[in-house]
Amino acid sequence: MLSDKIRAKKSIQKMHEIYEYYQNVPERGLVIDGKPAMTQIDPEKAGDFVLVTVRDPLCAYDKDPARMIADKLENAELIGQSGMFTSYTGMYKGAKISVVSGGSGSPEVELLLYDYMEYTDAHTFLRVGGSGGIGDEVKPGDIVISSGVVREEGMTKAYVPAVYPAVSSYEVVSAMVQAAEQLEASYHVGLTVSVDSDFIGGGRPGVGGYLQPWNIEFAGIYNRAGVLNGDRESAAIVTLSALFGRRGGSVCSVADNLCTGERFQAGSGHGSAIDIALEGCAVLNAMDKQKKNMGKRYWYPDMEKEQMYGEKE
Repeated sequence: MLSDKIRAKKSIQKMHEIYEYYQNVPERGLVIDGKPAMTQIDPEKAGDFVLVTVRDPLCAYDKDPARMIADKLENAELIGQSGMFTSYTGMYKGAKISVVSGGSGSPEVELLLYDYMEYTDAHTFLRVGGSGGIGDEVKPGDIVISSGVVREEGMTKAYVPAVYPAVSSYEVVSAMVQAAEQLEASYHVGLTVSVDSDFIGGGRPGVGGYLQPWNIEFAGIYNRAGVLNGDRESAAIVTLSALFGRRGGSVCSVADNLCTGERFQAGSGHGSAIDIALEGCAVLNAMDKQKKNMGKRYWYPDMEKEQMYGEKE
């Protein structure tokens, strides 16, 4: 398994040797009735692609988002249910996809990522959710495909210093762009910022209009820096995917824009984000098959043409 490769690294083993409490913790984390404790998934039923959703009232879901997306899959089945997370797996145009729903924020996403990354060989993790606009051209109903994420949250800093870049997999970005084009969606590609505090940490007033000087600066700083949108989960998914040998990315709908004054529209564009994510996984699955057939490690744009004609031009 991919997690065993990490465990076998000499540099990781060295950490185990010098950590005096290592023998006091379960080798693969907590389990309940033989299943990963936090998600209670059956690892053998997990998909190659994992869509991470949040039970977010701002997305105007009419049912649990995992169930809602599972309804778009073929032969979907419940593979895990815990007090925090719900997981389904099904097929979409040849791609085996799991979708998991839970609470919001990087700390909670860390819990589900641990179970899926420790116990399965799922290779692609994608944040699918809502966000707030920051960029000048981003409007409610638009979709942002994240090329990278500014790590303004705190969880990922426990794993690696803040200077480590949270860069989305270029294959994921390419596939999501292709899917967005096929669906004729209104989309943007660029940077997302992830925060812990959804109010003052994201430049929005807290209770009673509470603000501090550093809160006032937040939105303007990232608007001037060309950041397109903000959420609470993308940094966790992109960073941990990179650290643990997976592909990570983010596809988010935009409900408002703090910097341009575009007013909040609950659920605006979110159905489109879901469709892009699913179609994008199907595109990625086809790309992976091309790589395998040609004996290549990385996908590139001319691969399909070379496979068709058998030679490079």
